[in-house]
Amino acid sequence: MKVLLVDDEKHVRDAIRLLVNWKQHGIETILEAQDGEAATEMVMQHHPEIIMTDMMMPIMNGVKLLEWLQAYAPDSKTIVISGHDDFSLLRHTLKYGGTDYILKPIDQEQLNEALVKAIQAWMKDEELRHTSRELNIEMNQIKPMYWDKLLSNLIAEPSSYDAAAEQLDKELYLSRQISHCRVAILSLDTMERSVKNKFSQNLDLLLFSLINISNEFLLKDRRGYAFRHWNSENEIVLLLWKDQPGAEAFLTTINEGIRTALHTRVDFGIGSSHAFPADLSLSYQEARIALRQRNLKAKNTWIHSTLNRITTTQPTLTFSHYEERIQLAIRSGSLDQIEQTVQQWIDSVKQSEVVTLEQLDHWWREYSVMKRRWIQQFFSNISEEKVKQMLLDEPTSLIVPLDEYGILSLSLWQQELTRSIMHLSKLVLESQHKDKNVIFEIAEFLQKHYHEDITLQDIASRFYLSREYISRKFKQQFEVNLSDYLGEIRMSKAKILLHNPHLRISQVAEMVGYQDEKYFSKVFKKLEGMTPNEYRKTANSI
Repeated sequence: MKVLLVDDEKHVRDAIRLLVNWKQHGIETILEAQDGEAATEMVMQHHPEIIMTDMMMPIMNGVKLLEWLQAYAPDSKTIVISGHDDFSLLRHTLKYGGTDYILKPIDQEQLNEALVKAIQAWMKDEELRHTSRELNIEMNQIKPMYWDKLLSNLIAEPSSYDAAAEQLDKELYLSRQISHCRVAILSLDTMERSVKNKFSQNLDLLLFSLINISNEFLLKDRRGYAFRHWNSENEIVLLLWKDQPGAEAFLTTINEGIRTALHTRVDFGIGSSHAFPADLSLSYQEARIALRQRNLKAKNTWIHSTLNRITTTQPTLTFSHYEERIQLAIRSGSLDQIEQTVQQWIDSVKQSEVVTLEQLDHWWREYSVMKRRWIQQFFSNISEEKVKQMLLDEPTSLIVPLDEYGILSLSLWQQELTRSIMHLSKLVLESQHKDKNVIFEIAEFLQKHYHEDITLQDIASRFYLSREYISRKFKQQFEVNLSDYLGEIRMSKAKILLHNPHLRISQVAEMVGYQDEKYFSKVFKKLEGMTPNEYRKTANSI
């Protein structure tokens, strides 16, 4: 803490220095001034917490100093040390915030008690100030979120206006006299890639900066208010209620402010003027449509409205027309085939005069649906949880492939699409290789355990696969049913055993996995064209 001693007599200031154990009170700095005017300079420069002053001084006396302190340093605590036992001076001291009035000659105990009292008063006030600052900080953090939620809700539920009308008028200057309003949208979806990369780890900071810049312009002229839209992660909404015909020009001014601060411009979509608050959502939807239908292949303007929407007669281009070609390329596992197929799609897009965010979103959703369908086709009996895991490499929403200037980059899109399709193709090839291996493992198991009573369910349980999957994959690999394959193994082993005349037919049947001799003989005759006995006679006669 700091203390300022103000007295025109140096010996009084020296005496005060000696009478107090300053360190004990936590006072590290002792300042001095010989009159009120010098004291004001000291206060402005050093901001002392405690001021001890005489009343009768030249140039500016203690009376004037107390008045000045109350106006310009109200947080400081003042102790008056005077040689005059004057009630008017005491009353003046109390009126202008003095904590004590001590008479000269100075009593050490009285001085220290007065100092303790002043320090305690200052610390109590400081605690209150600290609490107040904390509350203000908290309120300043909460208030923007409050407005974001309230105004976002106002777009969806105009009936909520009445409950908030008084606050909107008082704090945002949106009075009940406002009958019409326009909505503009600033979206990060089509922002320059370099800026989004810069703020990739803190998107909230980017949104906060854009909102603050916008409100610097809007609130200055009480023209409107910008807020973060709660129903969209990447949208800032601007309500414009003053000079609505000049709104487009004003958005251009805001854009210049953004360019100055962040070295980039942004795209605004703006709706037409509608009744406030009843039709606020109509203006919002128009602004959103204007952004989604702007031509991403060109940069003619930064302000987009449905009034200057581009019309084109180009045929509708759909991603699904390329599904069969892409599916074949995936099955081929060839990077060249995949690149060639993607190039065909990109060439078709190049021929389009206009590509909008709406079209990109539609193509992305088409591709997402197709990819899910391919996974279900390529990977038999796959669970929904597994499908979700395999789709984790895809973003949950459209990421617009823009270049440094906010224009659609077909090369970036081509690279990303090729990567995504090649990744799926790699998974398919790995699965096919794995399937082939497990089918051969099953075949090897049959070769070793043919003599056991084996069922398809036993094999399915052993290899953790479904019976249907094993049957289908086994037939694809060996071109024969699993049961027939097992039967052929057993018959080939039985024919070898039948060469031994000492083995009964029932023994041979049991040794190759048949508990019923008659059933064994029936199967043997069906496959070999003769009974086991007939085969034995024929084999032993050779």
